[in-house]
Amino acid sequence: MKEIVLGGGCFWCTEAVFQRLKGVEHVESGYCGGNTDNPDYKAICTGQTGHAEVIKIRYDQSQISLATLLEFFFVFHDPTTLNRQGNDVGTQYRSVIYYANEEEKRIAESAAKKASEIYDDPIVTEISPLPKYYPGEKYHQNYYMQNSSKGYCSFVIGPKVSKLMTKYHSHVKDEYQNA
Repeated sequence: MKEIVLGGGCFWCTEAVFQRLKGVEHVESGYCGGNTDNPDYKAICTGQTGHAEVIKIRYDQSQISLATLLEFFFVFHDPTTLNRQGNDVGTQYRSVIYYANEEEKRIAESAAKKASEIYDDPIVTEISPLPKYYPGEKYHQNYYMQNSSKGYCSFVIGPKVSKLMTKYHSHVKDEYQNA
């Protein structure tokens, strides 16, 4: 199993998409890239800790490559808006790829270059070495699955999941096909 840490705005949104992909074994919401030890959600939301909301993805590279994961990453958030995804504004919502080694860095840079060909505006995704990662609080884990009828989930996350299910359904795990 391999792992990669990505930030693409609200971690509830990215978690809901990536946990449905074939080859993804586990997705955990958390925090990364800041200057405070053991941050919590309340502190993150102030924008003062420097952390981004991220997901740590554990995946089976024999089923899905890092390059493919990053293709989905660039499709399911706007990598051209600095510190913002929709109405979520602040450095905690920045677009970021945290790599663990030079191979991952190379793949991330290649994916960003490829993504730049489909967006009119420049890609602002940060590509940085993996700093200390902190898991998010328990209530953030598997958030969409537990709260899909709540407003934010219905209006912000739901359309992303629908897009995945319709446009990319061949990449979706069997257990989510009819959900």
